[in-house]
Amino acid sequence: MALLAIVYFSISGTTEKLAHAVARGADSIVDVACCRITGNDIMSGRFQNESVLETVDRASAVAFGSPTYMGGAAAQFKAFADASSERWSRQRWANKIAAGFTTGACPSGDQLHTLTYFTILAAQHGMLWCGLDIPGGEDVSGRNRLGSQLGLATHLVDGALPQSDIDTAEYLGQRLAKLTMRNG
Repeated sequence: MALLAIVYFSISGTTEKLAHAVARGADSIVDVACCRITGNDIMSGRFQNESVLETVDRASAVAFGSPTYMGGAAAQFKAFADASSERWSRQRWANKIAAGFTTGACPSGDQLHTLTYFTILAAQHGMLWCGLDIPGGEDVSGRNRLGSQLGLATHLVDGALPQSDIDTAEYLGQRLAKLTMRNG
């Protein structure tokens, strides 16, 4: 069965909740490996967890996730991306399907920039991007409430992730898995 690697960094647990929701959406369609980036993976500023990189090597699809800090992906996620350069030079991740998700402090907290960063990372690796196909503000279930077609952008409301954002993450996982099976 195809493998979806969900590579993410989460400091407070919010991005992790989204990662697990993406996994729930995909797990009846493809195998899923959740790969959380931790502080222990980074030594002297460099990402050192070869196991995570090898999981992405084996995967047919990848979902990238990070909170948006200061207008971009967290430094811990960026360290992972920087460590992928050896794979980039050999295009080891080419033709994998990729998607992304992020959360920020505000409804318009520059989450789009983080999603754009993920798409550029995927493009550099020769990956094929999977965005959301739910028109923002049009879904009767309230999914994609912030209206980002590039990927899932969220923010906390009263200190919690809205259920509609969790539902959107599950949908993104399902969409990514279905495209992976179609592509494979």
